[in-house]
Amino acid sequence: MTIIIREGGPDDAPLILGMLDSSVEWLVSQGRTGQWGTEPWSDDPRAVDLVRRYATTGTPYFAEIDGVPAATLTLSEGPGPYLEPADEPERYIHLLASDRRFKGRGAGAALLAHAAQVTRRAGISLLRVDCYAGDDGKLVAYYEGNGFIRTEPFTHGANAWPGQVLARRVL
Repeated sequence: MTIIIREGGPDDAPLILGMLDSSVEWLVSQGRTGQWGTEPWSDDPRAVDLVRRYATTGTPYFAEIDGVPAATLTLSEGPGPYLEPADEPERYIHLLASDRRFKGRGAGAALLAHAAQVTRRAGISLLRVDCYAGDDGKLVAYYEGNGFIRTEPFTHGANAWPGQVLARRVL
């Protein structure tokens, strides 16, 4: 098995949405609806706009396994509007998702390692991400297992969605 990381662009928004839809379907099958809800992102105009905005203002990356897109994340210069930017230059990870057919094959970890390399090459030492911190905390633990440390919990929106910001020093 070979994992190749490739850079994407705004035209890849449908591919990103497909991976988010796959993740939502899997989460729902596990009874874990608090993270991203129960409906496909591609059916929600606000979610589609969000993905297009990140794919245009940031840089999407894809991990391909044997030539097939398996996972994605988008790297930008700062967090979403619901969080304060850091008090130093940073890179921020958005929309890490995978095609669940490739679960457990290392595509997400390869993308996180690539994001750290890209950040380091840019001369920036801080790489951050935020994620859902509810339910069993497995997502937070996943990021911790990939070298991130918890920095600040937060809640977002009218439903007080529980989130966690994590950071990794790369220089």
